[in-house]
Amino acid sequence: MSRIRALVAAARPRQWTKNVLVFAAPCAAGVLDHASPALRALAAFALFCVVASGSYFVNDALDAEADRAHPVKRHRPVASGAIPVPAAIAVGAALEAVGVVLAALIDWQLAVTMLVYVAVQIAYNIWLKHLPVWDLVCVASGFVLRAIAGGVAVAVPVSQWFLIVATFGSLLMVTGKRLAELLELGDGGGAHRRTLSEYSATFLQTILAISAGGAMIGYALWAFDLRTALRHHSAPIWFELSIVPVLIALLRYTFLVEQGQGARPERLVLGDRSLQLLGLAWVVLLGIGVYGR
Repeated sequence: MSRIRALVAAARPRQWTKNVLVFAAPCAAGVLDHASPALRALAAFALFCVVASGSYFVNDALDAEADRAHPVKRHRPVASGAIPVPAAIAVGAALEAVGVVLAALIDWQLAVTMLVYVAVQIAYNIWLKHLPVWDLVCVASGFVLRAIAGGVAVAVPVSQWFLIVATFGSLLMVTGKRLAELLELGDGGGAHRRTLSEYSATFLQTILAISAGGAMIGYALWAFDLRTALRHHSAPIWFELSIVPVLIALLRYTFLVEQGQGARPERLVLGDRSLQLLGLAWVVLLGIGVYGR
């Protein structure tokens, strides 16, 4: 029973919140109120949970030694020794293979998207995580590929503005995580993550500002693009109004990251009342704009 608990913990079910991005494109396209697209999006979400869990197993196995130097990550099942490294790699590879194969039964483009995700994760774990900038790009690409997966799963076009928002938004979260780790671990951060010894707070703060600006501009243009694409659904004012909570949320998130609170983005988003209320306001405004008839 303890081994089963360790395996579940190594799959990091709390991290599955990232996979909610799979629903972004289908939701924006206004197709989730139809049974078939909703089921395909749900299947894509479940399969991405499987594939992502596999990558977590492999990542934890390769990072076991470095994780033991981290005050929190040293308690992870692989780093603590609850799961042997070879077993973690075997389970991870099996989950990744199963996820890609099952995705091919839904849509070949979905399978290709997940295969690219797996390939990027392998390259990251073996090599790219040790290279400054490349490590940020690789982690951010995982979020972008999740968003793309939702679009291809239900066969809806993914606009260029949507991809810009996903790219800069992902880079914002990843950079914020690195900045928080740098502030938290200080000079000892290099023992946990090699690139932390090469980053400066000033550089990461610059990337943070660029990412926040890119995400905001991209979202504003995406909102106007949605207004044009879905103008037969509702009045355009809802898309324009949705820009307001996004702007405030980006400012709030950037402020919290600057305070060193971005090491665990999912906990930050789910634990801050202001971000929760802004997120709710955004969902309501965008929901009325897309699904209001």
